[in-house]
Amino acid sequence: MSGSSEIKVVDAKQVVANPSPETTDRNANGSVETAKNNGSYPAIRRRLPDERHSLTHHFSIGGQEGYVTVGLYEDGAPGEMFIRMAKEGSTVSGLMDSFATAVSLALQYGVPLKVLCDKFSHTRFEPSGWSGNPKIGYAKSLMDYLFRWLELRFLKGEQGILFELSNGKQPQTEAGNAAKALSEIVNLGDAPTCQFCGSLMVRNGSCYRCMECGGTSGCS
Repeated sequence: MSGSSEIKVVDAKQVVANPSPETTDRNANGSVETAKNNGSYPAIRRRLPDERHSLTHHFSIGGQEGYVTVGLYEDGAPGEMFIRMAKEGSTVSGLMDSFATAVSLALQYGVPLKVLCDKFSHTRFEPSGWSGNPKIGYAKSLMDYLFRWLELRFLKGEQGILFELSNGKQPQTEAGNAAKALSEIVNLGDAPTCQFCGSLMVRNGSCYRCMECGGTSGCS
């Protein structure tokens, strides 16, 4: 090789072990500027007070019974969740307990409840089945039922019924609700599941219509 194209070999360990002051300052300033430009700030955990209000709800899906308890902040927003299955020591019980802890931490670190509900609602796996809750109906999984229930109570303004019950007031019910709910179940018949969202469809004339997303089985 010619003298003009000589290659100087530098030990990489020496470069890493003894960085120059200019390089160190430049890297530090660059990392600070990058953090400022990205708007990244450390997450702050909002803990619940030592004494807090809570709601407990019983559910039964596909032979799996349990209770979900939601701890509330002073403003009524959910801040923690506990899930207790009837079959203690089972795999489902351990998974739901750990999942409830993860959801509680997410809520306390500022993850919106709507994001969690949109993510976990309508997830399909066993056990699934009729929930006995007329506002939810068929639950595709435990996750589907729990987060649709959370959406009803805390995002759609229906949690007021629970607080009225705690004050000793009876909620007003419409006449004929039982007959209406029974007629909806009878009309289902051998209804198929929706090909778009997986919900059980309802007969609409000569075809079926999904009450969740509005899809049909082929009829206009």
